[in-house]
Amino acid sequence: MAVKFSCVPSQINYVLSTRFTPDKGFLVESRRGGGGYIRITRINPLKFNNLSDIINELQGKSLSTDQVLNIVLHLYKEKTVTRREAKIMEAALRELDVLPNSPFSADLKKQLLIKMLKAVITD
Repeated sequence: MAVKFSCVPSQINYVLSTRFTPDKGFLVESRRGGGGYIRITRINPLKFNNLSDIINELQGKSLSTDQVLNIVLHLYKEKTVTRREAKIMEAALRELDVLPNSPFSADLKKQLLIKMLKAVITD
């Protein structure tokens, strides 16, 4: 692929790792070598039986602030949460931007997102 686009393989890896991420709704599989391949698939949120499955998936992950906000956007686009719920979640998550240099900011946002998803479940 790098030859086709006249670039080095690391540039291909960079684009794939930054543009096609799970928080944006994609899964990237690749295999190097002569018979290698790159497979980009869209994550279907319907594979999750319910929001509790999504919450379980988020629990062990380390997520950046942008990733957490992208998850909310993805959940809205896939109609897992309503527009109103997504806007409330985004507003609450952005409130934590008052601590931009805090090493805990991204983790706080992830935990807040998990709590909000749990609140949506009990609705």
